[in-house]
Amino acid sequence: MGVRTTWAARIDRAALLAERNPWAKQVLDFYGRILEFQKGIVETQGNAHIDSQVEFRDALALEDAEKNTPALLRLVQRHGPSKLAAQAARLQNVSISELRGQFNQFLAETDSPDDGGAFFARILLQPLAERLAQAVGPKSHAVTGNRCPYCRSAPQLAVIRPEGDGGKRFLLCSLCLSEWEFRRILCPYCGDENHEKLPRYTAEGFPAVRVEACDTCKRYLKSVDLTIDGLAVPVVDEVATAQLDLWATEHDYTKIRLNLMGF
Repeated sequence: MGVRTTWAARIDRAALLAERNPWAKQVLDFYGRILEFQKGIVETQGNAHIDSQVEFRDALALEDAEKNTPALLRLVQRHGPSKLAAQAARLQNVSISELRGQFNQFLAETDSPDDGGAFFARILLQPLAERLAQAVGPKSHAVTGNRCPYCRSAPQLAVIRPEGDGGKRFLLCSLCLSEWEFRRILCPYCGDENHEKLPRYTAEGFPAVRVEACDTCKRYLKSVDLTIDGLAVPVVDEVATAQLDLWATEHDYTKIRLNLMGF
């Protein structure tokens, strides 16, 4: 399994990239606030525990997500883009049962690409899922499937970590942010192994981040290469490179999983 980054490292990286990239400053400033909020969820949660007989998603503490919903809605109304702020305002009067229904719907649909409408549920549930995956502990053997070995979610992005004279590819989960080993020449969506149908695209100014696409299923994800930039924080650098997502969309590729910010 790959290495998890700390909340402090994510927050600091978002602030640094916001300073370096004026075109992404607004998104990264807001993302930094979201990371601070998620860090607070983890710090106020009790010790995570999962019974071996209980499915991972069934073990998530939805009551903690419900408890933190009002604070998230206030944050988004104050600092979020207008569309999200309007959605937050509408959610203020939603009942607890309706909230629970939204969380369950999000978890039921996690293995399908979303359109960003699950923004609030994902912010609230992601840190809880990450904490729960940490409680499970590392898996004892290499995992090469295209779904997270902990929560069975689809990957958010790929990470290339240094190994020997090269790098080893991992996939990073879109829900619990766990990493697992995955072959370099293999589409993580449809399983195509033909390297001629697995193009990779980079953009000037982002040497460590690239689009990894598949011309068979027309899906893509981005990868963050830590052999090129060892200071990169994958989940943050992925958000900071929205230009690559725009390029992929313009070339008719569909992302396997939208990131936390909805692109």
